[in-house]
Amino acid sequence: MSIAPDHLFYTKEHEWVENLGSNRYRIGITDYAQSALGDIVYIQLPKMNSELTAGAVCGEVESTKSVSEIYAPISGKVVAVNQSLDKTPESMNQDAYGAGWIAEIEAGANFDQSALMSAAQYQEITA
Repeated sequence: MSIAPDHLFYTKEHEWVENLGSNRYRIGITDYAQSALGDIVYIQLPKMNSELTAGAVCGEVESTKSVSEIYAPISGKVVAVNQSLDKTPESMNQDAYGAGWIAEIEAGANFDQSALMSAAQYQEITA
């Protein structure tokens, strides 16, 4: 069974969202996703200052098994990217919810977290 921390929110496409406060959110792929992908060897990060739309492709993860698209779990502006993934993409395998984060997004004031799943809801779809 994969790990799904309770303080995060999730999408059915296996991305996670962490509320950092002040309409700022950190995103990444879940433990379930990194496990299914296998050894991650490359990640295409979203571009700084780009505007993301929830559900749209915002990056790509390449593993020894396949290439998978990353979907923006929320809409907003990219205000930080995890540049360390350029040199150590395997961080996503080792620490999906920590060192393996992808980007930080500043969401609009009208952002509604109810479109995302809780850890319990997410674990139901990955069980």
